[in-house]
Amino acid sequence: MRSLVTLALFVLVAAYAIGGALFLARDDDPVSRADAVVVLAGGDSRLDVGLDLVRDGVAPVLVVSEDTTGRDDERVAFCAEGGTSAKLVDVEVVCRIASPYSTRGESRVVAQLAEKRDWDSIVVVSSRYHLFRAERLIERCTDAKLAMRGAPEPWWRNVIAVPAEWAKLALAETTRRDC
Repeated sequence: MRSLVTLALFVLVAAYAIGGALFLARDDDPVSRADAVVVLAGGDSRLDVGLDLVRDGVAPVLVVSEDTTGRDDERVAFCAEGGTSAKLVDVEVVCRIASPYSTRGESRVVAQLAEKRDWDSIVVVSSRYHLFRAERLIERCTDAKLAMRGAPEPWWRNVIAVPAEWAKLALAETTRRDC
């Protein structure tokens, strides 16, 4: 029994260490210009990263995945007023609600917009722990070149995210492989 517990503990620690490297240690992709910046729903700091990118002239379009959970008041207000509070110059703001409300649904929205608007390159903003899985899902739906940008999160959210991302990645790679 003791060796079984030791083995289980070893597997958990190894999975967490590998997950930490896979989900948290990723660097931002370099990008100087893109057709659009897409901010995925979730963490509160994601919108700020997207706004900084369009203000720096990276893209003329900012796509914001609307938060239907009611936990991100800034994003809700931003989309309700069409982004006017951000005082963006020469930037089109597009807010969309993904259906289903998930990264998979957001991937479909991104693909539809990319096809309709003939986008070749997209910068995707999400929490760093989410970048690996988000990139895999979006790549299933579009041929546009993706650059991934991580938004900062509190340390405790990163700690919780590693096992959650393993579970979500397992689903995405087994039972939910379509776009």
